[in-house]
Amino acid sequence: MSELALLILVIAVAAIALIGGSVALLAGRRRGRTAPPPSVPTAPIPAPPQVEGEAVPEAPVEEPAATTLERPEAPASRLVRLRQRLAGSNNALGRGLLALISRDQLDEDTWEGIEDVLLTSDIGVGPTQELVESLRARLRVEGNTDARTVLREELVKLVDPSMDRRLQVSGADGHPGVVLVVGVNGAGKTTSVGKIARILVAEDRTVILGAADTFRAAAAEQLGTWGERVGVEVVRGPEGSDPASVAFDAVKSGADAGVDTVIVDTAGRLQNKAGLMDELGKVKRVIEKTAPVTETLLVLDATTGQNGLIQARVFSEAVNITGIVLTKLDGSAKGGIVVQVQRELGVPVKLVGLGEGPDDLAPFSPEAFVDALLG
Repeated sequence: MSELALLILVIAVAAIALIGGSVALLAGRRRGRTAPPPSVPTAPIPAPPQVEGEAVPEAPVEEPAATTLERPEAPASRLVRLRQRLAGSNNALGRGLLALISRDQLDEDTWEGIEDVLLTSDIGVGPTQELVESLRARLRVEGNTDARTVLREELVKLVDPSMDRRLQVSGADGHPGVVLVVGVNGAGKTTSVGKIARILVAEDRTVILGAADTFRAAAAEQLGTWGERVGVEVVRGPEGSDPASVAFDAVKSGADAGVDTVIVDTAGRLQNKAGLMDELGKVKRVIEKTAPVTETLLVLDATTGQNGLIQARVFSEAVNITGIVLTKLDGSAKGGIVVQVQRELGVPVKLVGLGEGPDDLAPFSPEAFVDALLG
């Protein structure tokens, strides 16, 4: 073989070796790129076998959130707040009288103006004449240098601070006190029952409410809401059921539970006097099979004026009224209704309301009322 042929053969062999090595290296690199293994689904872990007789723990049950009961405002602070509210209102009675009686010259025109203010404030003809005569006599002797003091003293005397205005909410011989609340629908009767309950709860008394206004489904629902807010039980019956039966059940429940006071809401229909007298008379008789009625409160709207007095007469003939709850007294231009209704019925105003708030009902004080009127 010639030298040229041998050289060509060596070159060819070297080229083949080089190409083979490159192919092997490339294949090795490709083999190093391994794909991730496919995911294998994990089988659920079986629960441990239950041993016979062993209790299985139950899933925890969420407890309902506890209802937060309201703490009503104490009667003493209510009176201060209500006095401030009345003093800040546009009361034509007090301011009108002060403006007239403070004049340097009290002539006949001035006294006629004083009479007009009193009469338009629903004080009534008789009390108006008494007040004017007393004022004229005192100012003639004492002079009008301190007319405001004289006016205050005469107004307080007219409202009559000697009347017993305590709520009779306690029973005797182990019986609960029983408060019967009457009045026409719309005067705020059912609302007043709820507010009276709040006053008693604020005094740490135990209370049960009787929803004996069974002719209005809304009355029982409304009373139930008032009771829930302060933790007071409400006894009710089906709509249209016998009011006397519901009242009896409420008083019996109160006696059995040993509560301090049972407050009974009654129907306020005024379709005719005879029907009203029969219904309320029956409720009272049935209640007193269990416990005596210690207080009968008549709820009147202070803004109704003479209509309120007509209602008062009808109810006083139906039951023995022992006290008056005067609502909506914030319209104090008619504040004289306090005097006239007391004269008409011979019973005291015991509670007054001046607003829509749950604690806007307070014990009535003649002195505080007159001071508020006079600013």
